[in-house]
Amino acid sequence: MSGSRPYATPGLRVGLLGGSFNPAHDGHLHISRIALNRLRLHHVWWLLSPGNPLKKDAPVSLERRLEAARDVIDGHPRIRATGLEHDLETVYTIDTLHALQSRYPGVRFVWLMGADNLADFHRWHRWADIMHSIPVAVLARPGEQVRAGLSKTARRFTEMRLPDHQAAALPFLDPPCWTMLSHATSPLSSTALRASGGWP
Repeated sequence: MSGSRPYATPGLRVGLLGGSFNPAHDGHLHISRIALNRLRLHHVWWLLSPGNPLKKDAPVSLERRLEAARDVIDGHPRIRATGLEHDLETVYTIDTLHALQSRYPGVRFVWLMGADNLADFHRWHRWADIMHSIPVAVLARPGEQVRAGLSKTARRFTEMRLPDHQAAALPFLDPPCWTMLSHATSPLSSTALRASGGWP
């Protein structure tokens, strides 16, 4: 489904950006570039989910979403769209993380997500276990910073938060650890693109 499995050797720093990508857009590319720079990552992998347990509506087919994501990436050498969750047959993020960590021993993975996801992160399956499994970088989303900062997850793990200016150290730390990156945001969203009739 996703083609050849991404290649990564021990010691590489890889950001994992999960989601439906229904559709992928330049906002995803924008935060991926920020993560590469601010966290000093070698690569960012987009994990296009077969489906989202928290969303009622099924997304467009994975094949179509992968095609669109690769068009958005447009050959960027360090960002890759994958169907790894389909290939791994995992539904929940925690299971995907454990499978990737088993298959890529020594790779320093970092989970990437928008501030809107942090605000609702406590609804995710075994959300606290995710925080204990992988360093997490939260990227700014328009209008979501305050809600994210007051979220159940942020409050529970407040002592494990790394200051923004130390974000480059995040991939080298043992979880639980997380940071919230401040940066210029993109107004684009998959929901708005679907509502405008521009997808599929």
